[in-house]
Amino acid sequence: QAQLVASGGGLIQAGGSLRLSCAASERTFSRYALGWFRQAPGKEREFVAVINWSGGGTTYADSVKGRFTISRDNAKNTMYLQMNSLKPEDTAVYSCAAARPRPGTVLPTTYYEYDYWGQGTQVTVSS
Repeated sequence: QAQLVASGGGLIQAGGSLRLSCAASERTFSRYALGWFRQAPGKEREFVAVINWSGGGTTYADSVKGRFTISRDNAKNTMYLQMNSLKPEDTAVYSCAAARPRPGTVLPTTYYEYDYWGQGTQVTVSS
């Protein structure tokens, strides 16, 4: 069964950087849009960023725009989230997800548009 495995989380001081990775088990995902979501304790799951299948299109949540960069390497079946200038409010469990190809060019930004989910990786930013 196709799987996504997220890694790279940890404890970091405010202002620091982390890079998350999401490894896909199959090349099937090379045609999928891939996204990151996060969920903080007591809060709803929140969209973070998404990248299209070729890597040529991205969308970010306003809260991370200019600080986070999403990318992918289809040859390695891996997606990345480079997180810079981290803030305590970025603390959450970060999960990666894959959305099957769909007509149109608008990238999926809501959780119900995604078909596969990986387990989360904890990111904790201390002040």
